[in-house]
Amino acid sequence: MALELAKYDRKIVLEALHNCIAHQDYARGGRIVVTETVDKLVFENEGGFFEGSPDDYIAGHRTPHRYRNPFLAQAMAGINMIDTMGYGIHSMFAGQAKRYFPMPDYDLSESQVVRMTLHGALVDPAYSRLLIQKTDLPLPDILALDRVQKKLPLDEATLRRLRQAGLVEGRKPNVHVSAVVATATAHKAQYIRTRRQDDLFYMKLVSDYLAQFGSASRKEINELLGGKLSEGLNPTQRQYKIGNLLGRMRRGGLIRTQGPRKSSRWSLNVEK
Repeated sequence: MALELAKYDRKIVLEALHNCIAHQDYARGGRIVVTETVDKLVFENEGGFFEGSPDDYIAGHRTPHRYRNPFLAQAMAGINMIDTMGYGIHSMFAGQAKRYFPMPDYDLSESQVVRMTLHGALVDPAYSRLLIQKTDLPLPDILALDRVQKKLPLDEATLRRLRQAGLVEGRKPNVHVSAVVATATAHKAQYIRTRRQDDLFYMKLVSDYLAQFGSASRKEINELLGGKLSEGLNPTQRQYKIGNLLGRMRRGGLIRTQGPRKSSRWSLNVEK
């Protein structure tokens, strides 16, 4: 059964924004910046990460000893805008996991800037299917699988544990989240259905699907995209929309079709 979820969870978005407000270094005279792209929100605030690092708070076991703006933090906590116990970051990660979405990403590479990315779209559908199937996965394993789907480095011990549990496949550097759950069922297109996205997002879904499974019939692509398109489109309009998307991808050299028209299959254009 497919799940339909909003692109973002309101509570998580507010938590991220309120963290920026509470921990901004106001002496720098900068602004808090929130940037929305097709598939993510990026939150930026002035000042380096105060009291430790984001990784220290993901598990929800650490309480900060100090706050950059203690009186502001206390006031915001008093009206339930933030959590002064340090569980805010943990709640954002746990919230994304419960929605089967990618984990937030913190970027501290720029001096005196904290940048956090909140994903509003899938990176690898196999990751989300795994989380749906295995609801008892501990947060550390989910964090590790998230790194796998984002092609980020992972230590050997963790990778070995994931491999022994059947959660990942492939050899370095092509390790990926196991697609066993997806290939064991005829309903490979049953994945999280987010609300209406633009054409670039639809095309990315098709590309990711073809990269995962090698090829797809028009029927499989219809199943993949059918539930994603606007409910305002009737069946004929949906077919026309999908045909246009595939045509754009073919003309752009991204995909190609092989075989007779009625039984043709689409695949990625490896020469691209």
